[in-house]
Amino acid sequence: MSVSLSLTVNGRAVSVNVDPRMLLVQLIREQLQLTGTHVGCDTAQCGACTVHLNGRAVKACSMLAVQAQGADITTIEGLAPAGELHPMQAAFRECHGLQCGFCTPGMVMSAVQLLADKPGASEHEIREGLEGNICRCTGYHNIVRAIQLCQSGKVGAAA
Repeated sequence: MSVSLSLTVNGRAVSVNVDPRMLLVQLIREQLQLTGTHVGCDTAQCGACTVHLNGRAVKACSMLAVQAQGADITTIEGLAPAGELHPMQAAFRECHGLQCGFCTPGMVMSAVQLLADKPGASEHEIREGLEGNICRCTGYHNIVRAIQLCQSGKVGAAA
C-alpha cells in the first residue's frame, strides 16, 4: 500500500507515492536524492538529519513522510541560492566549524533556527541551543564561533 503525498521541497512542488511507514529522512535522501541531509543515529539524538519543516527545525528521522503532507521543507541544499552560501554556511567555512562534515548540514540547519529564535543569543545560549546536535570531531568551539560570526553579520569581513 502506498500513500500519495504532496509537499514543497526547497521551493519546488513535489508529488510522490510513499510507503506509510517511510521516514521523512528516507523520502528526502532516497526518493528525492537530496543527500545533504544525513542519517546518523536513527533515534533523533544526533541532529544530522535536521531540516526545516514549515520554518521550524525538525529531525527528519523522527517523523513519517506522511506527516509532512502539504508542508514546506527546506534541506541544506535549499538553504541558499544556487552557487552561493547561506551566511551560516559561509561562517562555518570561515571559522573552520567542521572537520569530517557529517554533522555539518544538520548543525547549520539547527543554527539558522537558533538565531531566528534568539537573534542576540549569548555563547551559553548558543551552546545550549546546539544540545540536540552531536559533533564527534570539533569540540564545538569553532561551531560556536561560526554561529557568533553569522550573528554579528560580519561573515566574509577581514578578521
